[in-house]
Amino acid sequence: MIGTAVGVVLYLILKESFSQPGLAQWEGKYEQIGFFRNENNTGPVIRVIAVRVLGSEEMWMKEFAEAQPHTKYGRTLVFFFSKETPGRIELSPNPPYFEESLNSQLIASFEKGPMGDIRFNRLIP
Repeated sequence: MIGTAVGVVLYLILKESFSQPGLAQWEGKYEQIGFFRNENNTGPVIRVIAVRVLGSEEMWMKEFAEAQPHTKYGRTLVFFFSKETPGRIELSPNPPYFEESLNSQLIASFEKGPMGDIRFNRLIP
């Protein structure tokens, strides 16, 4: 009886572990058009990601940004641009992170700070 209970619990744990959604759940809603990560592996890691939005619902943008890698004491920044944004975007580790001429194309921004604090700003409704 105990063996059966342990087997059922083990089965449920394995099932939940392998059935979690990944980045595929946002397939067709975005296109990554820029990425920057500093080479600092001993201090704060800064990740800056630029995404072209193909579906503009706010909920998936928050979930997508929160699913991006984050390093303790590092910063993860995700910028969501409109689908009219042409080509790739060159990103840098310092503000303003991308060319200021692209500000008119920016839909939303996300920042996960060094202590895990999250800020999501929707700029264009």
